[in-house]
Parts: sequence; C-alpha cells; structure tokens
Amino acid sequence: MRRIVAIAAAMLIVMLFLVPVALAADAMPHSGRVLISTQGDVTIPANEQADLVMVVNGTATIAGEVNSVVVINGTANLTGARTETVVAINSPVNLADGTVVLGDVMTANSLVHQTGTAEVAGEVKDMQASFIALGAVLAPALILMWIGFGLAVITAGLLLAGVAGRQVRAAEALISHEPVLTFATGIVAMVLIPLAAFLLIATLIGAALGVGILIALWPLVAFVGYLVAGIWIGDWVLRRRQPAVSRERPYLAAVIGLLILQALSLVPVLGIVATLVSLFGFGAVVLLAWRTLRAGGGTHVAVAGVTPAPMTN
Repeated sequence: MRRIVAIAAAMLIVMLFLVPVALAADAMPHSGRVLISTQGDVTIPANEQADLVMVVNGTATIAGEVNSVVVINGTANLTGARTETVVAINSPVNLADGTVVLGDVMTANSLVHQTGTAEVAGEVKDMQASFIALGAVLAPALILMWIGFGLAVITAGLLLAGVAGRQVRAAEALISHEPVLTFATGIVAMVLIPLAAFLLIATLIGAALGVGILIALWPLVAFVGYLVAGIWIGDWVLRRRQPAVSRERPYLAAVIGLLILQALSLVPVLGIVATLVSLFGFGAVVLLAWRTLRAGGGTHVAVAGVTPAPMTN
C-alpha cells in the first residue's frame, strides 16, 4: 500500500510540474522508455536513454540521457548526464562534471551541488512556494465540493425519509435489534454481489444483467445503506435528547445523522468508523429486501425482539 501511495504521489508531481514543461519545450528526443523504482536504485549508463526515471526511497544514478528525473526521499547523482528537468523532494542532487540540465532543477527541501563544468541552463527553483500556492487554490475548491456533496447526501436522505419512511424504520429496527446479523449481512453482500455480477458477465448471456448490477444496483443499494445508517444515527441521538417524542417521518434524524457521518469522514481515523456504520446500513437494506421477498412482498417484516407497529406513509 505504501508503495502504491508513493507512486501515486510521484505521478501527481509529474502531472503538475513536468507535463507543462514537456509541452512547453521538446529539446531532447523521446523513446517512450520509463523506469520507476520504489525502495530501490536506478542506473542509466552512458549511451543509454530514458524519457522518465522516477525513484522513491532510492538512488538515481544517471550518466546517459534522461528527459526527466524525479527523486523522492532519495539521492540524484548525475555524472556527465544530459537531461531536461530534475525534480528532487527531500533528496540531494549532485551534478557532477559534464552534466547538462537543459531546463530547471526543481527542489523541495533538497540541496543542489554542482561540480566542475556541470551546467543548469534554466534555474534552480524551490517548489515549496508552488505547493503552498497550489494548496491555496485547491483547498477552497475541495471545501466547496465537500459542502456540495454533503448537501446532495442530505437531500437524498430527506427524500428517502419522505417516500420510504416505513421501510427506513424497518431497516433501523434491524440495526438496533439484530446488529450482528445485520453487520455480517453487509460484509457478505459487499463481497457476493460484485462476485455474482462478474460471474454473470463471464457467461455472456447474463453480461448485461451483470454490468447493470455492478455499475447501478450495487452502488445504489450501498448508497441507500449509507443513508439508512445516517438516519439511524440521527434517531439514536434524538432518542437520547427527547425520548418521549415520536416522529412519523425521520426528516430531522436524516439531517443530524448524515451531518455526523459527513463530519466523521473528514477525519482519517474516524472515517473508518463511518465506513463500519455504513456496513450496518448496507446490511440492513439487503436483509430487509431479502425478508420482504421471502414474505411475498408484504409490508411488514418481522424483526427479532420487535413487534412491528402499523405506520402510515
């Protein structure tokens, strides 16, 4: 997992900093050769060429021609090399005699050492200012996206509470009175539903059905489960503050509970809690649907320890 994250971060840097440079100037030929290493070293001998050398937690030793060199938490040693751009993050850059950098050397918390006739045609730039500027632009956009997504989720929760209040109450009862079975159902369904979809796709005859389950039904049920989990949390909070109040429609619970889930998702550690709670909601929806089908589409579904009371939609 750490290796995947490191590669993803390095690729983000390539997209943000190297692609604009590559589009602006094409001083060296390209062969399509790309070398990426995490927890290891990469060496390009003299008379060899690569478009990109990316090293994370290792040493890049370049003696040939490389269009772009990216090193993160490592060391970049260029000895008689020829390159367009060097990016170094937490990595010293050693430009030995005969090395030519046609563009810029971009650094973050890194020192650049030039010896002999090593030449940098562009500039040695500190990227930290660019990172700060980028964060200043992205942060408001991400906050607005989070607010927009949160409003959409709450709207969906209110809609669900309005058109399927009785079913939501039945799903909540499953979470409250059969939590182990509900959670287990959520985990099993999360695995079996996509597995069944892939098996249908493999049969060709059921391919259309399998694709429909995979890209439409499964995500829809998971989203409804998330909404049910949020409404259950909201009802739990309201019952502790106003135990004597009975609400026909869980509108207020939807707003409170989904706001709590959205807030939890902002904190990495607490985001796991939100995911686990969502599994309860997903399991409740699947279990309720299964029991309803077995009961022949009846309105009321029996829940262990609960006598269902008639409710009007």
